[in-house]
Amino acid sequence: MIRPDLTLPLPDDITAAHFIGIGGSGMSGLAGMFLDRGIRVSGSDRADSAALRALEARGATVFVGHDERNLPDDVDTVVHTGAIWPENPEFLLAKARGLHVIHRSQALHWLIGGRRLVSVAGAHGKTTSTGMIVTALTALGEDPTFVSGGVIADRGVSSGTGSDELFVIEADESDGSFLLYDTSIALITNVDADHLDHWGTHDAFDAAFARFANEAREAVVISSDDPGAVRVTAAISHPRVVTFGEAEHADVRLTEIVADGPVSFTLTHAGESASGRLSVPGAHNAINAAGAVAVLLTLGHGLEPALRAVERFGGTVRRFELHGVEREVSVYDDYAHHPTEVAAALAAARTVVGDGRIIALHQPHTYSRTRDMFREFAEVLESHADHTVVLDVYGAREDPIPGVTGELVSGAFADPERVHFVADWQQAADYTASVARAGDYVITLGCGNVYLIIPQVLQALASTPTPTRE
Repeated sequence: MIRPDLTLPLPDDITAAHFIGIGGSGMSGLAGMFLDRGIRVSGSDRADSAALRALEARGATVFVGHDERNLPDDVDTVVHTGAIWPENPEFLLAKARGLHVIHRSQALHWLIGGRRLVSVAGAHGKTTSTGMIVTALTALGEDPTFVSGGVIADRGVSSGTGSDELFVIEADESDGSFLLYDTSIALITNVDADHLDHWGTHDAFDAAFARFANEAREAVVISSDDPGAVRVTAAISHPRVVTFGEAEHADVRLTEIVADGPVSFTLTHAGESASGRLSVPGAHNAINAAGAVAVLLTLGHGLEPALRAVERFGGTVRRFELHGVEREVSVYDDYAHHPTEVAAALAAARTVVGDGRIIALHQPHTYSRTRDMFREFAEVLESHADHTVVLDVYGAREDPIPGVTGELVSGAFADPERVHFVADWQQAADYTASVARAGDYVITLGCGNVYLIIPQVLQALASTPTPTRE
């Protein structure tokens, strides 16, 4: 893992850029926006993907695998993620050549320039909230530029270049880069301490969010309910703070939540009320919608039209996304990788599964988070899923930690009959199919590559007899 040096100067002009890790949802989106600017783009990733092929079709030069021969002679700027290793040959060669070598957040900062920026931050709900805001602005007749951490289902992309002055981004608190941007309107969905490998302490994490809020040019929109957000609000000195949530004092108050399927609710602001219904399930999405509407209000839109526009949101890829149905078992995928997110995803599934059961297929993400939170994961999975299959840890940017495997999570279950740890993916798929019955939901959970097991699960379901109901 490379910790970004956000103090490095940005280039005045970029004519040819090379992206190390170009296949990721965020990086591929940035690369596409560079292409929109007429900049020559090349890049590499460790595995082939649809994102690489799409960029290639647009004129980018892409490589599978990392090799110093991938770095073109005419490149003046190299963009990298924090997930690459310091020994990456393209990274080392770029440094040796004296090129501008910048973190992806700095590349985004360069793209933003001086435009009016809406930054969405928080431990959970960033991608959905960003998607809601972008979808709503488009429905309201605006044409924002945007960069999201996931593909907005209705748009089919994670980023887009618009003609308006508005720029909407999902701002990353994990490495401190959300403090880099010149934000006009800051949305804080919640402040649930995570990424303490970077921040060190809960207090430092809270202080970063308070700084993010106080540096916003125009307004801060923040949850009235989340305990961490409440702590941060007490430290905010900004003259314009707009709160949203179920608290009685919330500026945009959320009431009458009905979550038995696509969620419905009522929002009240300044004595005016409007009721809405989303196409996505889960009470957490009603909260995300309230935050998105609050942002739209700060941009000058009325409550009723803002809510109608947010209702147009159709979800984001890897957020409770249906991938297939075999022998009446539905297989979903969700990006949830923190206990709070897992609880929200499974609670949303519970509202629509009916009489079926929920079988969670959980891939722990990073060794440090698994070490620090395995008990919380076990408690949430045991409380919200009927059965859980645990895979091994997806290390991402981290080296393995001795003794930290997926078995830590499964071993913390109170009832060992409700969990099964399987390191081998084919065995995990086969086991999942063996316990799934008609009407059940299988949900893969994690922000690593767990979604790649879905074809194996569907195939195993198709070739496995339906178990007899107990």
